[in-house]
Amino acid sequence: MALAKPTESELEILQLLWKKGPSSVREINDEINKNKEVGYTTTLKIMQLMLGKELVTRTEQGRFHIYKSAVSQKSMQEQLLNKFVDAAFGGQAMDMVMQALGNHKASKDELSQIKKLIEGLES
Repeated sequence: MALAKPTESELEILQLLWKKGPSSVREINDEINKNKEVGYTTTLKIMQLMLGKELVTRTEQGRFHIYKSAVSQKSMQEQLLNKFVDAAFGGQAMDMVMQALGNHKASKDELSQIKKLIEGLES
């Protein structure tokens, strides 16, 4: 089942929900405002739209609405990565990996982790 594609702002909120767990709009807005100024009503509207897209669920706790991610971080990352590889690299994951490694000076630790990943895929 394809998940709804989140906007950049929605993805930012999902990342906070994955990190913090179920949260109120105020809690999410406070976290966002640590990096940039966003009004409470803007955050509320985005989260309401996310509810309509079934990216989040909402429950009532007293007079507060608590939002929770309705999608797992792993499944969303997989979907977004697959769409990116298809769009930017014509579905060729190897081209993406080669481009990423060519544009980034990988540390010895990163190279070691990549080798372990490849060995795990080969066995």
